[in-house]
Amino acid sequence: MKGKLILEDGSVFSGELLNNIKATGEVVFNTSMTGYQESLTDPSYCRQILTLTYPMVGNYGIADIFMQSRKSFVNGFVIGELCEEGSNWHYETSLADFLTKQGIPCLYNVDTRAVTRKIRSAGTMKGIIVPDDAAKTEIDELFAVPIKKDVVMEVTTPEAYTMEAEQADAPFVVAMDFGVKQNILKSLHNLGCRLEVVPADTKAEDILAMNPDGIFLSNGPGDPADVPEIVEEIKKLLGKKPIFGICLGHQLLARALGAKTYKLKFGHRGSNQPVKNLLTGRVQISSQNHGFAVDEDSLKDLPLEVTHINVNDGTVEGIRHTGMPIFSVQYHPEASPGPDDNMYLFDEFWTMLKGE
Repeated sequence: MKGKLILEDGSVFSGELLNNIKATGEVVFNTSMTGYQESLTDPSYCRQILTLTYPMVGNYGIADIFMQSRKSFVNGFVIGELCEEGSNWHYETSLADFLTKQGIPCLYNVDTRAVTRKIRSAGTMKGIIVPDDAAKTEIDELFAVPIKKDVVMEVTTPEAYTMEAEQADAPFVVAMDFGVKQNILKSLHNLGCRLEVVPADTKAEDILAMNPDGIFLSNGPGDPADVPEIVEEIKKLLGKKPIFGICLGHQLLARALGAKTYKLKFGHRGSNQPVKNLLTGRVQISSQNHGFAVDEDSLKDLPLEVTHINVNDGTVEGIRHTGMPIFSVQYHPEASPGPDDNMYLFDEFWTMLKGE
């Protein structure tokens, strides 16, 4: 079936519609060459229409071990060539079958590079996926549907769960799930931590009552300014335990410490983002997925220092507190998939947990 992606500025990109399902969402792009399943199941893409720049997608199929959450939360998927049969020893099902079962609208045979150029020049914007013969009234109605803002509670775990460690004296970490990727939890668990993963709206007093050795603030979707109640709970945790934040967790932590955040023009989404560690001078390649950033100017009078910056645009990629065991990064050190240059950050958290 012929279909099309329509952006709110009137731009139209034609393709083939895999399933007759319409979509509305913020259109974003990812520049990674692999990892389409990880991206599709990353909760940080909740309510967005995800566009991939890599020309062929689906060539190694789908497997449960690569799932990053319980389901896909994307509103739509826009790609170039859709490979019908994957080749991989992990292969369990095709990408097309996965998209159909998950109920994800997919538009393929699209010039995704053209879509990306439009977003890069005009900025992230709302879009819809519809059949080619969709009536104007239907298109207008879809554009009139507001994009839900507070999406953290949509993706968080509905109830707390434990990931036990092999050693009885393992450091105990409470992970606040704002839309956490499973590979982040695996990285902490493989390090030797015992984890208690809790819903995003868990109260600070309940977390502290568990007496953890440290607290982890996860990645997740949306604007950190839309969840002030979570920021207030994080404020109550400051100075109580070592804290490590990633992506949305980094932004929420910064706001809890008095900093501001803002929306980027088109965000950073891909596994090829260069980040400079200001403490060592080294440049490392990182995997990223975010549309907001911490305002560096708002850090000037706070007990915080910038530890990492994005080499491409100079935006803040990491901060640490000058007097407390608190630090965070904007990017994804767990590399799922992508470079593993930044796994040392988990080791730094481990050192804090051990009080070394």
